[in-house]
Amino acid sequence: MKKTLALILSMVLCVGMLAACGGDKAPAEDTAPAEDAAPAEDAANDEAAPKVIDTLSVYFVPSREPDEIITVTEPLKELLKAEMLNQGYEIGEVVINVGTTFEAVGEALSAGTADIGLIPGSTYVLYDDGAEVILTATRDGLSKDFDNAKDWNDGQPTEASENQAVSYRSLMIAGPSEKGQELAAKVNAGEELTWDDINSANWSVMGVSSPAGYVYPSLWMQDRFEKGITDLNSAVQADSYASAFARLASGQIDVLCTYADARRDYAERWNTEFGREASIWEETNVIGVTSPIYNDTISVSKSSPIMDADLIEALQNAFINIGNTPEGQEVIAIYSHNGYQVANAADYDSERAAQKLIQELASK
Repeated sequence: MKKTLALILSMVLCVGMLAACGGDKAPAEDTAPAEDAAPAEDAANDEAAPKVIDTLSVYFVPSREPDEIITVTEPLKELLKAEMLNQGYEIGEVVINVGTTFEAVGEALSAGTADIGLIPGSTYVLYDDGAEVILTATRDGLSKDFDNAKDWNDGQPTEASENQAVSYRSLMIAGPSEKGQELAAKVNAGEELTWDDINSANWSVMGVSSPAGYVYPSLWMQDRFEKGITDLNSAVQADSYASAFARLASGQIDVLCTYADARRDYAERWNTEFGREASIWEETNVIGVTSPIYNDTISVSKSSPIMDADLIEALQNAFINIGNTPEGQEVIAIYSHNGYQVANAADYDSERAAQKLIQELASK
C-alpha cells in the first residue's frame, strides 16, 4: 500500500514538473518578438534618416547690384538648410551666386552648374529646354496700376497695396534731362508720342531676356510703331537697374525701362547717392506702360545630377515656408517678392509668345 501511494505521488510530481516546464516556455515565446524588435527599429530609423546633399547651388539674376544681392540673401543659406531638413534633406552647403547677366543664369541652369535659379519668366522660357519652373513669386500690389502713362505722373509716391499680385508692369521712365522732360511734357499734355520722339532719346535697357527691362518695352514699341528696341538709334544695356537710375539722374540717358515699383527701391538713393535735390517722383515721369507681366520664377535645372521629383517637391515646400516667415520675407524682398505659389509651365505661355515676337523682330 505504501509502495502504491509512493508511486502515485511520484507520478503527480512528474506531471507537475512537466507542467512547470511547459509554463516556462510561454514567457520565452512572448519575449521572442522583443528580440526581433531591434532590427525593425533600425529599419524605421533608416527610413527617417535625411537624404544628404553636399552642395546646393542657388543663382540670382543681377536685377540689383550683385554685392547687395549677396549681402541681403546671405541668411537664405541657413533658412534653406533648416527648411530642407524639415523636408527630409540634409544640405551640407548652400552656395549663392549672382550671374553676370540674366542669360548667364539661364545658361548655368541648362548646364547643371546651377541647381536653382531665381529668374524672370522670360529668362525661364528662353531656357526651358534646360530649366523647369517650380514656383511663381507673389508681390504686393501697387497703389497705381494704370494703362495710361499720364495717370502715373501725379508727383506722388507709388505705394504698396494690401492686395497680392502675380503680375506686374514695365514702365518707361523719363528723367530730368532736357529730352526726358520734353517727352514727359508731351505725355502729360495728353499727346501721343511718335517714333521720332522715342528715337530722339538716349535709352537704357537690360539684357534681352529681361521682361521689364527689354522684352515688354520692345513689344510696346512694336504695338505702337511696328519697331523695337533694336531699331532705336541709342539704346545701351545697363549692368543693373541701380546703374541705370544713376545715369538717368545724371542726364547720361533720357529714358530707362524698368519694373513698375523700381522708383520705390531707388527713391532714397536718388537724393543721397545720385545727387538730386527734388524727389524721384517729382523729377521722373512715366512715358510708357506695358501690359501685365507674369511674375518671376524659381526654376530648377533639368541637368542637375541631384534634381528629381522628390527634391523638387521639397524645394517647393521649403521656399513657400521661407516666404511665410519674417526672416524669409526680408531676404526675398530684394526682388520685391512677398511669397511663392506652385507654378505650372503653361502659366508662362504668354511669355513664350512674347519671346517669339522678340526673336522675329531681332532677325529683321
